[in-house]
Amino acid sequence: MEHFKIRDLSFSYPGSKEKKILDGISLTIEKGEFAVICGKSGSGKTTLLRHFKSVLSPHGKRSGEIFFNGALLENIGAREQSSKIGYVMQNPDEQIVTDKVWHELAFGLESLGHSQKSMRSGVAEMACYFGMQDWFYKDTAKLSGGQKQLLNLAGVMVMRPEVLILDEPTAQLDPIAASDFLNTVRKINAELGVTVIITEHRLEELIAYCDRTVVMDNGRIIANDSPKKIGKQLYEQKNPIFSAMPAPMRIFCAVNGQGECPLTVREGRSWLSRELGESPKINKLPTQPFEQEVKNPALSLKELWFRYEKDGPDVLKGVSLEVPQGSLSAVVGGNGVGKSTALKAVCGICKPYRGKIKLFGKPVDKLKPNELFNKGVSMLPQDPKNLFVKKSVREELSEMTKDSKKIEETAELCNITGLLEAHPYDLSGGEQQRAAFAKVLLSQPRILLLDEPTKGMDSVYKKSFASFLIKLKERGVTVLMVSHDIEFCAEYADRVSMFFDGKILTTDAPQSFFGQNSFYTTAANRMSRHVFTNAVTAENVVELYRMNKAEEI
Repeated sequence: MEHFKIRDLSFSYPGSKEKKILDGISLTIEKGEFAVICGKSGSGKTTLLRHFKSVLSPHGKRSGEIFFNGALLENIGAREQSSKIGYVMQNPDEQIVTDKVWHELAFGLESLGHSQKSMRSGVAEMACYFGMQDWFYKDTAKLSGGQKQLLNLAGVMVMRPEVLILDEPTAQLDPIAASDFLNTVRKINAELGVTVIITEHRLEELIAYCDRTVVMDNGRIIANDSPKKIGKQLYEQKNPIFSAMPAPMRIFCAVNGQGECPLTVREGRSWLSRELGESPKINKLPTQPFEQEVKNPALSLKELWFRYEKDGPDVLKGVSLEVPQGSLSAVVGGNGVGKSTALKAVCGICKPYRGKIKLFGKPVDKLKPNELFNKGVSMLPQDPKNLFVKKSVREELSEMTKDSKKIEETAELCNITGLLEAHPYDLSGGEQQRAAFAKVLLSQPRILLLDEPTKGMDSVYKKSFASFLIKLKERGVTVLMVSHDIEFCAEYADRVSMFFDGKILTTDAPQSFFGQNSFYTTAANRMSRHVFTNAVTAENVVELYRMNKAEEI
């Protein structure tokens, strides 16, 4: 039985000069299916998902038909759609509407007119199922990112939907919270039989467990099959989207592996053991010496203490960090531990009540605002919308400079040339991130602060973004990045720091840092750590594999 059937769906936004965001989409989703939709930023994934629920359908020119349970979706009432089709958005703050956790859980049932007895029973069941008893009476504003997203999911599930639609739900979560969240989604599908349709850039945790993978590009479906078949198709076609596939699959294909292609870390570990045994001759890559002490740092934080309210708890508890000039330093850690607050402290948005911040040896509190920001420090915030105040991307960039040549060059660099006339709010999450980055770059910073810069970015653009950061470093720009993107940090950072409980606990080189962690590490490391000591990227594993195979000849 089919839940959704889409026939020849096309859609374009107003003022897009007839550019089709969706172009002749035909797709069937069966009942109880777990379907993952992936593709580059701007390929139409979010726009497609929003068409699965009438109240969320974007305004624009549309053709084609969408059926739900055999009936045209547009003929199904709002009440029935609300109860049967659940939707979880990318940004948890955009979906929460009440001030208390218990009220947020009850809100959907209350809106549908359920009795007090029915609401109490439903809310209690969901709170138990999702393990929310300890924060049931908390203010929603005081929840961590992972708790907020779990609350959104529970608030949807309390209405017992037949279909659960999720639009990049882990984009703002740390790796552990993201893994827990996706495990819960899988559990809902497996145990409750709820149909799941999800878009996600983190495919490591998902693709091995889904029934079907749908790949989109330029508003069209270019592949629609089981995960293993999809991976093989993309690899043989040399499609750049293959870089989004799980590390075990990418490693297997890169070395022309024979037999069954591994999808999970467990399958990849077994395959490596069969290929190399438990004690390969070469088990470690050479490493560069790492200096803990930084001479003449571009940025220095010493014993920073900060709290948002006079009588509130400290958010920063003695943060100390030194960032070398011309380096890319990454800070990782869970949601709500103070990473973003530390970046805001550098910019002067949050003023620590104790501690010192120095830029190129000069105390920040001695600098005038124009010295701090004019070719000094620039920050890309976690939510790119915070930078948008104009009606088009071009106007946003023109706010930073009147030099049209520089605007065109920066737009090309950030891959947004075709988006210059679009309204910033009409862009996808990844496109908004790139547009905001272009605006920040036009201030010509010497120190660039990035708060979750790869959030919403597809794997294809991440490579371009990384190569651009490398070019910035070569020009002497210093980059300090807060990120949940472990794979990106492992591959491109020069130094990685762990932020926990309001302070920096440790700083090391990526290979050492991720090589010794059990949970804050990459899929490639978890897959290969039983045979290799410091392989933290897929490329590391491929290199060591080939070195060992060459030894056998």
